[in-house]
Amino acid sequence: MKQQREFYAVTDVPWRPSTPGVEERVLSAQDATILTRIARWAPGTDTSEAGVIRHEYVEEVYLLEGDLHDLTLGRTFTAGQYACRPPGMPHGPYRTETGCTMLEVRHPSA
Repeated sequence: MKQQREFYAVTDVPWRPSTPGVEERVLSAQDATILTRIARWAPGTDTSEAGVIRHEYVEEVYLLEGDLHDLTLGRTFTAGQYACRPPGMPHGPYRTETGCTMLEVRHPSA
């Protein structure tokens, strides 16, 4: 189970490196597949080398700031947009010119 956390200042959680061009603040986690985090993508981040992404968990993403361009779909997503991806759903790769910040929740499928 994720640890119990009552209200606290998210800014007290330090940013740490995640993947190239991405930093994260893990707010609550059990492991890498069950977590809540804020991810911050640096301007110019491009995940083309990783190719299309698939996960074995449900991934929910809410864009808080900036924009994220899906290279496969040819679409740009902006602040205020949300995605819910079931296990195995292909997505990406991505590029962001301006950078972006997102809230991400990962959990197993029911």
